[in-house]
Amino acid sequence: MNDILKQLDEVLEARKGVPADQSYVSSLHHKGLNKILEKVGEEATETIIAAKDAKLSGDTAEVVYETADLWFHSLVMLSHLGVSSDAVLQELARRFNLSGLTEKAQRTQGD
Repeated sequence: MNDILKQLDEVLEARKGVPADQSYVSSLHHKGLNKILEKVGEEATETIIAAKDAKLSGDTAEVVYETADLWFHSLVMLSHLGVSSDAVLQELARRFNLSGLTEKAQRTQGD
């Protein structure tokens, strides 16, 4: 799976230099961070709705589709900020043997 993320990182980076009228990703980069964040929010909302529908219907196809859109637009956001998906994977790996409750308590101690 890391290969897919690496490939996406490479494509997203390459698309930054493509004219906006030739690539959806490039058009998002050209419109700026606020437009990208708008798309992330839109996809998050659609994912939530799809999850609620999946709970009722038992059909998870739409939630998988919407989650892919959410992840994709999140990767565009990271790319726009110069962050690779590997940074997120490293953070997840750091948390792997850490209780979620412990990790949350560590974050709130710094507040």
